[in-house]
Amino acid sequence: MDHNKEILYEKPRKKTPVFLIILVIALVCAVGYLGYTYYELKKQSEIEKAELTRQRENLETELMEIYVEYDSLKSENDTMNIKLQAEQERIERLLKISANNIYKIRIYEKELRTIRKVLRSYVVQIDSLNMANEELRAENLEVRKRLRRSETERNELSEAKEELTSKVEMASILSAKNIVLTALRNDKGRETTRYDKAIRLKTCFTLRENSILEAGPKIIYMRIARPDNVILTAGVNFFDFEGEQIVYTASREVSYENIDVDLCIYWQNDGQLVPGEYKLILYAGGHQIGSTSFALK
Repeated sequence: MDHNKEILYEKPRKKTPVFLIILVIALVCAVGYLGYTYYELKKQSEIEKAELTRQRENLETELMEIYVEYDSLKSENDTMNIKLQAEQERIERLLKISANNIYKIRIYEKELRTIRKVLRSYVVQIDSLNMANEELRAENLEVRKRLRRSETERNELSEAKEELTSKVEMASILSAKNIVLTALRNDKGRETTRYDKAIRLKTCFTLRENSILEAGPKIIYMRIARPDNVILTAGVNFFDFEGEQIVYTASREVSYENIDVDLCIYWQNDGQLVPGEYKLILYAGGHQIGSTSFALK
């Protein structure tokens, strides 16, 4: 009976409030949502970061290609080379920017557009300069060709003039032909080949006809060299030849009228003759006009 009373009077258990259960469920859901959102945001951030890296690398690659292209545009034009160098330095500064966000990527893109525009303008300018240089080179080549032709023609004319002058000078020089030198043993003109019998030497020759030469009196100089190269002389006799005063053996003045003239020149032996071969040279107007040789026993 007492036992039943205990059962009848036992206190009922307390139940968990419903709002707590709902709160816990709400918190679990919130944590789950936040975790999912964080994961998605992190994933999206990684994607955006990878995309930024890709864009930056593409921009850097294009900038380096443009940098190299500027190198290829450099030429002999110093002013243009300075401009190209300035653009390359601009690219170098841009490459130093750490483009780790979308704002800096946009700076990259804006600068790259400007650099491309400048590059196109420089390409046009350089093409124009190259075309102008090609035209100038072609003109210079043609001018040099004309100058070479003119120089060649001038040289040819100069050579022709010198040749003509030389021919005229040669043609205007007296010349002697039929030169014969003999030794005379007496006043009657008897000849000898003995040096110790000869009393004089006689040289006869003909001055050739020359229509170019100026007519008038001409002095003919005779120079006879002994076998030992000593010049036979009759006193102190000198005349001018090639800027020097040289000794001569004998001379004669003749009236030249542009026709053949026969004449003889004599030298009186005063004991200077020796045996051997002698050489005779005739001069007129500062030129040699003939020569011959003979021997005495």
